[in-house]
Amino acid sequence: MKARIALRQLELPYERMTVDLFARETRTPEHMARNPDGRVPVLELDSGAMIPESGAILLYLAEGTALLPGDRLERARVHQWLFFEQNQIESSLAVARFLVLTGRAEKYRDVTQSLVARGHGALSSLARGLADDRPFICGDAYTVADIALYAYVHCAHEAGADAREHGTIGAWLDRVEATPGFENDLAPFPPHAMAAS
Repeated sequence: MKARIALRQLELPYERMTVDLFARETRTPEHMARNPDGRVPVLELDSGAMIPESGAILLYLAEGTALLPGDRLERARVHQWLFFEQNQIESSLAVARFLVLTGRAEKYRDVTQSLVARGHGALSSLARGLADDRPFICGDAYTVADIALYAYVHCAHEAGADAREHGTIGAWLDRVEATPGFENDLAPFPPHAMAAS
């Protein structure tokens, strides 16, 4: 979702290829050649070069655009929030959401509750980062940090942590969704995933 938002907002043409995690298509030799870690997303360039990991893809796509500041300190702020998203938001809320949506939350109740609690802590940190009436996480400018954070923050309620209960986050989500060319195309969770629990 993160890469697709950036691709659309930058008006870059792309072709989407779906890889079925539940059919173990990310574990095939073909996919492992794209990303040795076997995860998605992976951006394949016209040259055939592969760029795995959403943060790396966002930074690559944003290079030389308004989505990534030229100033060294401002860029460091973008990196700060990209790392925060991976270490705090994705590692807690995304995992808890996966457990809930695949019907595994009850089986792993203690783990899920711990992840949701960590997720609330991460959302509180994000809300503090959005203090002082700043419109976007790095200040006045919308960047790839906003895109990265939006992806799992906007659907945190599916994990049991409503982001809009954390002060400044609701208005920030609305501003992100109002940026030119923004489209939330998050597909519904695959029905066979629910049956796989």
